Amino acid sequence: MADGESSSAKSQTGEQWDPDDSPLRFVGAAQVRMPPMQEQVPTDRGLLEWVDPRDPARAAHRTVRDSWRVLRIQSEFVAGFDAMEDVAEAVTVFGSARVKPGTPRYSQAVELGRLLGEAGFAVITGGGPGAMEATNRGAFEAGAESIGLNIELPFEQHQNPWLTLSMNFRYFFVRKTMFVKYAQAFVCLPGGLGTLDEFFEAVTLVQTRKVLRFPIVLVGREYWGPLLDWIRTTLVDDGMISPEDLDLITLVDSPAEAVRAVCEKAVRP
Repeated sequence: MADGESSSAKSQTGEQWDPDDSPLRFVGAAQVRMPPMQEQVPTDRGLLEWVDPRDPARAAHRTVRDSWRVLRIQSEFVAGFDAMEDVAEAVTVFGSARVKPGTPRYSQAVELGRLLGEAGFAVITGGGPGAMEATNRGAFEAGAESIGLNIELPFEQHQNPWLTLSMNFRYFFVRKTMFVKYAQAFVCLPGGLGTLDEFFEAVTLVQTRKVLRFPIVLVGREYWGPLLDWIRTTLVDDGMISPEDLDLITLVDSPAEAVRAVCEKAVRP
């Protein structure tokens, strides 16, 4: 943006703002620069928000809007399929975006990405900072394909610089399809709600045989052990799941153990 433009640019409140101090954010595949403190409303919210069907005007608007949205969803699937069609053997890795460089967990993720790359796997992450960045970095430095599948969020999640293939999605369910469709295993590093979401979804897909021979590896006995203990003493003991469902999960302590488990259990030529 030219200097003259930046001096006259204003936020929605009418206050001047400097684009140089404003983050670039993804809106679908496009990048836009937004004024500071302006909330980015993710496309998913528009799709999932409740609209009162008793309000004829709003209900009619929703019907038209959602019908056209199907084409946008279709285009995201097509773009993802086209971009990922040459990905052969890959492992999807999840972990917290809040992991800081220079910490043991960041170093652990770098090592995991490096070992997966050296074992011949491409690495797929959410493409953001923290453990995702570290894993992509390890794969990139190992000369492996390093893939990041980012997502529109109301707060900033930048793409990390260690990617050989990068995409940005509007819809979580399209992005999740890419995570599973092009991977032969999931590895979960310590993470928060997003990591838990992906972990339980992966276990459900394997348990219901939507995906076959898909190893799910958790790294960190101290971190994940209490969760598995709860699953064992509550879900299994109360008959909510079968004892053999726990066999779908492999718990390890180190990146080397995780890669060994993936190599032993993933389907490879």
